[in-house]
Amino acid sequence: MAAAKPLGDKPLGRSATASSGLAAGAPPGTPASEHFGGTPVVGTFFAQGPNGKDWYCTGSVIDSSTRNIVLTAGHCGLGLKGGNYIFVPKFTMGAGPDQQPFGIFKVQHLFMDARYGPSQTSLPVSDLDTAFARVAPNQFGKQLQDAVHGALTFTQPSDYINTVQIIGYPANSHGNDTGYAVQCSQQVVTSQLAGYRQMQMTCGGYFGGTSGSPWIVDWNPTTLTGKVIGNLGGKGGGGSNDWTSYAPLFGQNAADLLNDAITNQDPPSNPPPYIGLSQANKFPEGAATWQHAKLLASGDYSGSHHSDLIVVWTDGEVTLYPGDGQGGFLAEKQLAPPKSIWTNAETITGGDFAGGSLYDLMVRWSDGEVTLYPDVSTAGLGSEVQMAPPGSQWKDAMQISAGQFHNGGYVTDLVVRWVDGELSLYTYVGAGTFGTEHQLLAPNSTWRNATLVTGANLAGQPNWDIFVRWVDGELDSYVATSAAGLGAEYRMRDANSLWTHDLVMTAGNYMGDNYNDDLIVRWSDGETTLYADSGPSYLGKENTLVYPGT
Repeated sequence: MAAAKPLGDKPLGRSATASSGLAAGAPPGTPASEHFGGTPVVGTFFAQGPNGKDWYCTGSVIDSSTRNIVLTAGHCGLGLKGGNYIFVPKFTMGAGPDQQPFGIFKVQHLFMDARYGPSQTSLPVSDLDTAFARVAPNQFGKQLQDAVHGALTFTQPSDYINTVQIIGYPANSHGNDTGYAVQCSQQVVTSQLAGYRQMQMTCGGYFGGTSGSPWIVDWNPTTLTGKVIGNLGGKGGGGSNDWTSYAPLFGQNAADLLNDAITNQDPPSNPPPYIGLSQANKFPEGAATWQHAKLLASGDYSGSHHSDLIVVWTDGEVTLYPGDGQGGFLAEKQLAPPKSIWTNAETITGGDFAGGSLYDLMVRWSDGEVTLYPDVSTAGLGSEVQMAPPGSQWKDAMQISAGQFHNGGYVTDLVVRWVDGELSLYTYVGAGTFGTEHQLLAPNSTWRNATLVTGANLAGQPNWDIFVRWVDGELDSYVATSAAGLGAEYRMRDANSLWTHDLVMTAGNYMGDNYNDDLIVRWSDGETTLYADSGPSYLGKENTLVYPGT
């Protein structure tokens, strides 16, 4: 190690040939990286044994309960997995193993997504170019995080546009004969790599060896803290030239992989195929449009036996997106034009109230009128049935949501959360009748804070469940709710700031498995997410339908 020579970042890596921080041909004004002494929370890898004098890729210390997790790139993990490696934080060239400032840490186990492979760097699955390693205590008996006195916080960003600092270890052949780390001379702003769930940034000097480098928001070199939102990697192993670099945008896949590393459980060996941004039937409109999605309703409006999505927009337009039964959607159908009466719709839900072959749409209007549109289809909304006249008590119905709460075979029941916190269940609702009312909760202060309420079949029982997003971001489900009362309460998320940005949601059977356990969420920035196969106490696999910043 004292006479170290770099291995680079084989089997995949940057093709840079420059000997300075900025390669020839970079656009005018492109910032360059600069060498510096490094930081304890970023390091590089060495192979033990005959090749022990070679450094390989970049890793960073991730905050965890186990205090022994290192982030790197998936294509780096492919090499690490086949060897006997150590991680060296703030590597000091010219110093032997016992003279490294924080010691050396043997890599015990690598955690990678089984769908990522060395021949796939140009494919959408390159979005999964992330790996985590568990390392043993150093030769002095200290866990990694305790030895370096700092760590980066794994963070799932809500946008592709972020201001980041990136720290890595280029190879010797790329101007790094000192073994120093590099960082950009200034913080840089990222953007989306078109067609991929990846960020890109422009700064020269991130050559071979920097694969795995953390992309850090709010980097504080004094406290050794920051939020890591990606790692250098992805398409082409991390870049298309010597001054443009890529990084997977951390999402649920990376979060699941980190959890596997923390719990020391191997990831699934045969996960479902990865559906990339360019593969799935996503919504063609971007986040700027979806910020105006005011109301959502799920139901079988095309006779396909899985859910379709109705959207009411802030300008009064109503559109239907037929589902494809695999979490994607086909081309939209307009049900009402912009500037229609639907600007006055306050809350909607889809159910099978009228008993026809297709689902119906129930609407509570701003004046307290409630109407039902039986058998909505791609052909249109059809005829209207009045359920309650204008000026009725229903002006105080803050949320309405259809479900199956009486062990029946059809979605003919309605849950209502009133303005005073009262919660009602109406069973056997039909065209022109609300059926039988059951009070689940008397007026109360707690349920006044139930910001979003939707019926869902999360537990797979005959009676459906109620899913609630509270004003503070807490998520709860009430399993097997019936006329006898609310079901057992399960906590999905404690109070948090992220889920306060969930502004609209609905649950349906979007994966075609006959369970209404797929949750669609429209966030405040227009990002729209499908959580497939959710359960009473957990959110299912995350599928992004509309990406932020688009």
